[in-house]
Amino acid sequence: MAVLAPEDIPSVQTATAKLQELLDEARKIKIVNTVEPPLSISALTNGIDQFNEATSALQVSQGVIEKAARNISYELLASTDIDDPSFVHCDTALVFLLIEELLDSQTTEGCRKIFDYMESRRERLIAKEFHKKFMVILRSCNELLRRLSRAEDAVFCGRVFFYLFQTFPLGDKSSVNLRGEFHVENTTVFDDAPPEDEQISDNMVVDAESIADAINPNSETNPSIDAGAAKPAEQHATNPSKEKKAIGEEDVLETNTFYPIFWRLQQDFSNPTRLFSGEHFKGFKKGLQLTIAKFKTVPTVLQTREPGDLKRGVKRRRDGGAVVDSATVYNPKYLTSRDLFELELSDLAFQQHILVQALILIDFLLSLTQKSKQKMVELNAQKALLYDYTLSDENTDWALSTRSIIADYLRQGPEGKFYYRMVDTVLARDKNWVRWKLESCPSIVRDALTTDEYLKAKVGAQIATANKRLRATPMGSLDLTFLSDAENANGLKMLKDPNRYRVPSAESFIAAIANDELDMEMAMTDEDKQTLQDAKSSKTWRALRIAVKSKLSRFDQVEDGNNLQRLFEPESVGEPVIDHNAVDVPGSKGAEHSHPHIKEGGAA
Repeated sequence: MAVLAPEDIPSVQTATAKLQELLDEARKIKIVNTVEPPLSISALTNGIDQFNEATSALQVSQGVIEKAARNISYELLASTDIDDPSFVHCDTALVFLLIEELLDSQTTEGCRKIFDYMESRRERLIAKEFHKKFMVILRSCNELLRRLSRAEDAVFCGRVFFYLFQTFPLGDKSSVNLRGEFHVENTTVFDDAPPEDEQISDNMVVDAESIADAINPNSETNPSIDAGAAKPAEQHATNPSKEKKAIGEEDVLETNTFYPIFWRLQQDFSNPTRLFSGEHFKGFKKGLQLTIAKFKTVPTVLQTREPGDLKRGVKRRRDGGAVVDSATVYNPKYLTSRDLFELELSDLAFQQHILVQALILIDFLLSLTQKSKQKMVELNAQKALLYDYTLSDENTDWALSTRSIIADYLRQGPEGKFYYRMVDTVLARDKNWVRWKLESCPSIVRDALTTDEYLKAKVGAQIATANKRLRATPMGSLDLTFLSDAENANGLKMLKDPNRYRVPSAESFIAAIANDELDMEMAMTDEDKQTLQDAKSSKTWRALRIAVKSKLSRFDQVEDGNNLQRLFEPESVGEPVIDHNAVDVPGSKGAEHSHPHIKEGGAA
């Protein structure tokens, strides 16, 4: 019995014919071959009703309709070039299923054009029912990445990754390595055999030893031969150049010797669990130390651009004549030839790439310390991400010191500090993602605020930003009323006040001194008595200073500032009165008696 092909089934043929009629009617309504403006559903109401009636009468399933749509799509692909303006894209409902078919049927250049459409309509295509489309998007992009070359289509691969990052939410688990599996299939093939010159030298040594054994098989009992054989060894040990290399360059190997040790590190980078074995960990430590020492000794070469490259854009012309955007083409996989190894070691970008890999692996090892594992237990981490291996204290100290050495080396150079800061930031953020994965990827989307919370926050913000009235006289502030304009207007009058420049009378000080004496008698502490005594002494001195102009003749009645009242007692009969303010008239009798030296001086 012959088996019908899917396209030969009557229900599929009927659905294909009805769908083709509906498309023909749509072409009559919309003449242009562009996506915009969109076709209105109301214009196709009659055709849609007829299609639904025909499919429901035949009890056509959803799979039959999908197969009919695929048949029409295949006909369009076979008869229409993708560059033709009449190439019409399908509706949003089946867009990703048809895009998947398009990507499978087109070359890389055709996939670029399809992906341009996907990028331009990304938000519109994923706006509705994303949960039904995300698997198709993920499958299509992953299949496209498998077809693309990471070396020749690096920019296109980056566009695909960016599309996935922008399409899927930040907390989506589709790209998370939940079981913590390492990419052990990423193997680096290199020439493990030594070069021919070393093989020839090794063979010569082996032949010399076999010849010596053949000549004298009992060399152990022949002291003369032992002495002759030991002499070259002593000369080799006492060679100054060899001794200097053994002491000064202990960890620096020759390029051919260092070649296999260096490339074996990639096995540890791709599968860090190998280091759980003590032998492998010891080999990794030695290999990384030799690598760092080698990097420090070789002269580094910076990748620079020509002056014209700085002005030139990132667009380049392909063979077909179309101008496309692209960046510098690079090969992410290593070139492991022995002939290129010495040049690779001198490349600063190559050194940075290897050292960043070492930093990632060292951070993984530091997460296996006893303290770090205790934190994982407190977080209730997944058991698949917990390892039985615990890093010892000795290896922990080595990891910390090596990480510091690598960081210091990466900071060197004209842009070393910026480069290391960028690497350190990325590794720090990666630790946060690792912790998020350890916690079984909890949701990072916060719930929306309720109405009550929003209103409460709004009232609090209004109170915090409201203008607050200041008190007329804040606590602890000084009285600054003297700076007011009214006081400034009367400032000149205040300066002319007689109390500012009139000399007080001596009698006023006498009364103040009497009050101070009374207070001293009633003072309770020595401090108060001393204060009053100082005030009394000051007033006594000022009173005597003023009384010296009119009461100088009575100063002999005052002893040590006491009895100042006698200076102001009424004058007795017969007591001469001396007026210090009187002016002597030349030629008068009083002047002659009071100033006899003037007369004598005048006579002279």
